[in-house]
Amino acid sequence: SPLSLHPVTLTVDQAAILLYAQITDDFNPIHVDPEFAATTPLGQVIAHGMLSANLIIQAIALRFGTGLARTLDIRFARPVFAGDVVQAGGTEDTPGEGRFTVWVRKQDGSAVIEGSALVPSRA
Repeated sequence: SPLSLHPVTLTVDQAAILLYAQITDDFNPIHVDPEFAATTPLGQVIAHGMLSANLIIQAIALRFGTGLARTLDIRFARPVFAGDVVQAGGTEDTPGEGRFTVWVRKQDGSAVIEGSALVPSRA
């Protein structure tokens, strides 16, 4: 039967968003300035997309002991806000081939990220 990635869950709060900004040196005001973000169409601060995408890499690492994916082809479907709980996971498309359908979903089940990952051979 197809392998599943171990789920990785994160409660996103403003502290996590600010820490990610520091780690990546990405201080775009849409991420770090609530007053600025309030003037945008989304009306509030959003988390960096790669903060959520990193959860997919963590899910791969938990399953295979490495966070490396040969390829990661993902689409960002919707923003993540402070207070959201997101969970990454995935399932292998064909047993033994290492190609996974991957996702990050919000607490309501809506997709944040959808795509695929090719994990290096486990042989």
